[in-house]
Amino acid sequence: MNIFNSGNAGSTQPLPLVKNKPLKTKPDFTLFLLRLIVLTVTAAVILIIFPIPAQLEDWAEMGTGSVIFMAALLLVFSIRKADEWERAIVLRFGKFVKVRGPGLFFLIPLADRIAQTVDIRIRVSDFSTQKTLTGDSVTVDVDAICFWLVWDPQKAVLEVENYIDAVVLSSKTALRNAISSHDLSIFLERSDIIEKQIQEEVDKKTTEWGITVLHIEITDIQIPEALQDSLSRTAQAEREKKGRILLAEAEITIAKKLEEAAQIYLRNEPAMKLKILSILNEGLKAGNSMMLVPNSIAEELETRDIFGLKALNEVKRMKKGTK
Repeated sequence: MNIFNSGNAGSTQPLPLVKNKPLKTKPDFTLFLLRLIVLTVTAAVILIIFPIPAQLEDWAEMGTGSVIFMAALLLVFSIRKADEWERAIVLRFGKFVKVRGPGLFFLIPLADRIAQTVDIRIRVSDFSTQKTLTGDSVTVDVDAICFWLVWDPQKAVLEVENYIDAVVLSSKTALRNAISSHDLSIFLERSDIIEKQIQEEVDKKTTEWGITVLHIEITDIQIPEALQDSLSRTAQAEREKKGRILLAEAEITIAKKLEEAAQIYLRNEPAMKLKILSILNEGLKAGNSMMLVPNSIAEELETRDIFGLKALNEVKRMKKGTK
């Protein structure tokens, strides 16, 4: 979601209601070829039964064949086809008859007609609200997309004049209401709540039209440029605050652990001496470092000769004596 997007402030051209375009599909010539085959076969049968007369006076005998051909022509053009995702709303003399499809179906010539073909797949429609005030009086422009589908083609066509525009306009109205009832901070941080609210409000309205709204997703929030610096400083201060809180919590945890370790060393003197020796060992590993050791520890190390220092000095003296 793009928050700091200033948009085209100088544009005055009105945006279309539904900006998304359907995908281009290859043309389907199945129905055309079927009609052509039926007409060809019918014409061949008519010519076999009623051959072309040789004289002009015998053309009257072709009247029956012409009637049969015209009837076949009407029958051919009454054949219709709907794809798997399409449903055809059929009216007979202006009155609803049935929802047809998918596959091939027939219409009564001169009586039936297809009022509209409805796509029952999930659709995506984008919409936007321009110059809308939030609950804390901040002007924002919001873009969103709506995922919806038609589950009852009969209601969608017969109950609403243009169900696509109805869904988009209802979503836009619900988005405006959601923006005006929440502050900008809530809108930026918890956009999922806004999306759920819009989806429930629009779905409650469109269910009566045979349409279900599956999801509303906010894609872009445009705020005034003068407010962007203020929000950036606020966000930076919030991050610093969280960082210092985490550091303080880490110090508290470390202090508690050190307190527990001190209690353990206080009760167990050998463990404390082993810890001292471990520290000295880690310091002497470098080989070129100098360590300052308290006298009490140095005397104890010297008397016990833990590191073998006395033996090393004795060996050095013996070497010097032999020389």
